[in-house]
Amino acid sequence: MSRADFYLIAKPRFLTEPLRLVCELARKANDAGLFTLVLARDQAQAEELDELLWSFDDEAYIPHQIAGEDMDEEEALVLIAVPGTPAPARPLVINLRDDPYLADCDRVLEVVPADPEAREPLRERWRQYKALGFDLNKYDM
Repeated sequence: MSRADFYLIAKPRFLTEPLRLVCELARKANDAGLFTLVLARDQAQAEELDELLWSFDDEAYIPHQIAGEDMDEEEALVLIAVPGTPAPARPLVINLRDDPYLADCDRVLEVVPADPEAREPLRERWRQYKALGFDLNKYDM
């Protein structure tokens, strides 16, 4: 059974920079050796995340790249994909887009913004995953 984990942003360090939470999640996946697909909303977000993964922690090295920019993307543990770019299936998906991720994976991570209005679509997404039989979890971050 697939699993969906919702990470609710609440801590001050993530409120102003929610992509820092994505970096933390990517670091945990990297440390566990999990091939991860990050679904960015657009090219600008993908580039911002790419830069942040290099700089968010001086002691962390997370092999990553943006899909379609290099021939060796299968080797990168963290692959960032923009809409319209084909990306390989990965066991772990961090979804930053507006729609639920319904393709094959073991686990999908959803980052939930602190803004109450932005949370409403994610409540619907929770219901969608639940209806599909996903095992659901919520974490306050």
